[in-house]
Amino acid sequence: MFRDRFEAGRRLAERLQDLAGQPAIVLALPRGGVLVGYELARALRLPLDVILTRKIGAPFNPEYAIGVVAENGFVSVNEEELALGVADEEYIRRVVPKLMAELERRRQLYREGRPLPDLTGKTAILVDDGVATGFTMLGAIAAVREQHPERIVVALPVAPPVTVERLRREVDRVEVLLTPEPLDGVGAWYQDFHQASDEEVLELLRRAREALLEGERQGDE
Repeated sequence: MFRDRFEAGRRLAERLQDLAGQPAIVLALPRGGVLVGYELARALRLPLDVILTRKIGAPFNPEYAIGVVAENGFVSVNEEELALGVADEEYIRRVVPKLMAELERRRQLYREGRPLPDLTGKTAILVDDGVATGFTMLGAIAAVREQHPERIVVALPVAPPVTVERLRREVDRVEVLLTPEPLDGVGAWYQDFHQASDEEVLELLRRAREALLEGERQGDE
């Protein structure tokens, strides 16, 4: 069990020490993933940014993911869920534009409207505070892949084994600290799993930029 997301980020950094100071960037999924990513980026002396995705929640439970959208327009829906009648095409057509609008709001807020950074020749380290089905992370992977990174690494504090195997098929490397079965919800593995706010995310992104600049200045001296 983790004390909080910051501790989880520090522990992930221990697994990824070989990437310290390399041509790489930490891309965190807001909001909770930014708390993990902040400590990871700081420990590895890497830049921190966000990758914006939103799960498509089931009509009966918004937290139950049946698909995902990403900031570059990527949309994926679990066809098995549709076949089982969990949702229909009309529901998807109605929900997706609302999710895209929220992604644009967050892009304006977190990046002042800027697109994803150029990842050519870099290792993209995708971070969240944990995943269940992995749909949101798969959307992030699809969005990042279009930026042509050298490698894609997924780093997670906690995820169930079946999801870890699914992610391994999609990226170059996966590092997960805990793989419980059953998961019983990501929050169950944290003592402090508070709802991160936009203000907290913005503050951590600012502090990460300042820490990186300070490190560069010290390196030039």
